[in-house]
Amino acid sequence: MDNIYILMLVALAALAIADLVVGVSNDAVNFLNSAIGSKAISFRTIMIVASLGIAFGALSSSGMMEVARKGIFTPGEFYFNEIMIIFMAVMITDILLLDFFNTLGMPTSTTVSIVFELLGAAIVMSLIKISKSDTEGVSDLLTYINTDKATEIILGILLSVVIAFTVGALVQYVSRLLLTFKFESKPSWVAALFGGIAATSITYFIFIKGLKGTAIIPEDITEFIFNNTMIIVALSFVFWTGLSALFTSVFKVNVYKFIILIGTFAIAMAFAGNDLVNFIGVPIAAWQSYEAWVVSGVPADQFSMVAMSQKVPTPTLLLFLAGLVMVLTLWFSKKAKDVLKTSIDLSSQDNVKERFQPNFLSRGIVRFAKFTSTAFSTVLPTSAKNRIEKNFEKKVVKLEKGKDAPAFDMVRAAVNLMVASILISVATSMKLPLSTTYVTFMVAMGTSLADRAWGSESAVYRVAGVLKVIGGWFFTAFIALVAAGTLAYLIYIGKGPMIAVLLLLAILLLVRNYLSHKKKGKEQVSYKGLKKAESKTVRGIIAESADNISNVVTRTKKIYSDVLRGLEKEDLGKLKKSKKGVNKLDAEVEDLRDNIFFFIKNLEDTSVRGSTFYISILAHLTDITQSLEFISKKSYKHIHNNHKKLRFNQIKDLQEIDAMLGSLLTEIEDIFKSRDFDRISFVLNKKQEIIDILSEKIEEQVERTRTEESSPKNTTLYFSLLSESKDLVNALMDLMQEYFNSYKKK
Repeated sequence: MDNIYILMLVALAALAIADLVVGVSNDAVNFLNSAIGSKAISFRTIMIVASLGIAFGALSSSGMMEVARKGIFTPGEFYFNEIMIIFMAVMITDILLLDFFNTLGMPTSTTVSIVFELLGAAIVMSLIKISKSDTEGVSDLLTYINTDKATEIILGILLSVVIAFTVGALVQYVSRLLLTFKFESKPSWVAALFGGIAATSITYFIFIKGLKGTAIIPEDITEFIFNNTMIIVALSFVFWTGLSALFTSVFKVNVYKFIILIGTFAIAMAFAGNDLVNFIGVPIAAWQSYEAWVVSGVPADQFSMVAMSQKVPTPTLLLFLAGLVMVLTLWFSKKAKDVLKTSIDLSSQDNVKERFQPNFLSRGIVRFAKFTSTAFSTVLPTSAKNRIEKNFEKKVVKLEKGKDAPAFDMVRAAVNLMVASILISVATSMKLPLSTTYVTFMVAMGTSLADRAWGSESAVYRVAGVLKVIGGWFFTAFIALVAAGTLAYLIYIGKGPMIAVLLLLAILLLVRNYLSHKKKGKEQVSYKGLKKAESKTVRGIIAESADNISNVVTRTKKIYSDVLRGLEKEDLGKLKKSKKGVNKLDAEVEDLRDNIFFFIKNLEDTSVRGSTFYISILAHLTDITQSLEFISKKSYKHIHNNHKKLRFNQIKDLQEIDAMLGSLLTEIEDIFKSRDFDRISFVLNKKQEIIDILSEKIEEQVERTRTEESSPKNTTLYFSLLSESKDLVNALMDLMQEYFNSYKKK
């Protein structure tokens, strides 16, 4: 029987390593978003600093391991075999849950995951014990569960979301009023004072948050620091302000970059020090429980785990190895980059492709915010409003072609790190449970709102995104509770064989998600979509538009042909795929239209006429996608509703049209690829011939309808296809004419 527990420990160790990987992939957003979003420092430097912070934090996290042993349930109420079932259920659930969110690219809380998994598994195991007892009832559940701690955590979640967002917004608003977007032109003493305040708060955060419960710092030093906190804070402020003044005045070093560097280190250290328990706390608790049971000589189902109530130090070697896995994951995880992108996009100062669709709640919140803002503006004097508006005027940044602007500036990045550091420090000193994910994410969202990154153009999308992320957090708690409890019950019933089945299932799901994510990444790399215009001259715009036209023509040929083949073979799968292809093309064209404002702003004064050409090209591309959308939608609906198949003559006519249009589109594609634009005139000469053929097919169908056609649905579909094909040809020819005219003028 001992062998089953040894195998369980091996499985838990393997799960711990995998959990470290998926956990870091999720939580990298906590300490990287500010530095990467501001582009103040090179990516390599950011990664090195974050890695050092993780390594130091991992070595200082021993004290936090107590949470897994006794923070959620009362260990003395369970036997060794029951504790092992709880731990196994928790780890399998945790790794699958975090990997699921990573695959979606959504940040979630590893703290909440592990806490509610422990709670769910412990509740189920407690109910099993109660059901087997003749003297206990459901009311005795409270003797098994640490309800006070669970309540604290739930309240901590709710409070941290609201407080982090509110404080982040207020501090950023005040900082922006004082520093403006032209902060680099302010007197050096302003930067020195800001640097002193920010660095002091981060230093306080490192000492209070980082050294609490650590095993690598002597206890007398730790005690001295906590007993003299205010003195250390005061001295830190004097030191950092003086150093910041020296940096800005003498060495001409940007103090904001320095704040971002030390802030990144501090948050990374806190993440590893606080959250390492979420990944390896349970396996270490299981191993220490096994050690206590082995030396006792008592059967596993009779050995009470009272020993887990005592404080047991975690070996430094294990902490070091865990830190090493975390650092390696940080450097090589692609999923970490996806989670990071969500946070940066939602806080970006500039126009980005919005990932989330607005809903009634986000619209209502934005509408209420606008109403409140308008009411507040009526109270303020005009002079005050003008001054505020002046301080919020954004600095125009000219970028080299092909380079993206920072998502936000260094002031916002520094405020993100400073406010998150202070809030986590205060909560820790008050012994309040807190999620670093919730605090860092909501601070970033609050500073975004205050910085007017959520303008009328993007607010409903950004708010919808934030609501979705927050909803995901609470969804995490519920699913973690239910899933861990379910797995605990299954393991209790099935014992060893069930553990093997669940582990195999976990491996299969992880591999499947990994392969799916890898395939998606390759598709994104190889996929060549429509590109936004970056040129500032008419000649450049015409050249760039050629690539987009070629791309649209190639995809139009494939979609049109696939739709007709899908109709012919009644292949619903092919029609559905074509419909998705049209939607994707339409979204890309719409994205180009959304970028017209920035495109026109970017043009040189001598090239303004290029905007008229570009807008016309987009209008014709829109007409093409609308025709394709109508054709694919009608065809899919016809087959999906199981209507009668098209008649032989109709299919034959459509095959002729497909061949004719395919030949035309191939020729256009070749013209734009070879840049032989003089040949466009030959294409334009074919327009009337193609239109006449389509008109002839329509007349033939009219005659068939009067004499032999018996299906109204077939007739409607066929007329729709022919009419929309004419519109498609007209849109294509208008596009060719527009391009040919501009090419000749150039």
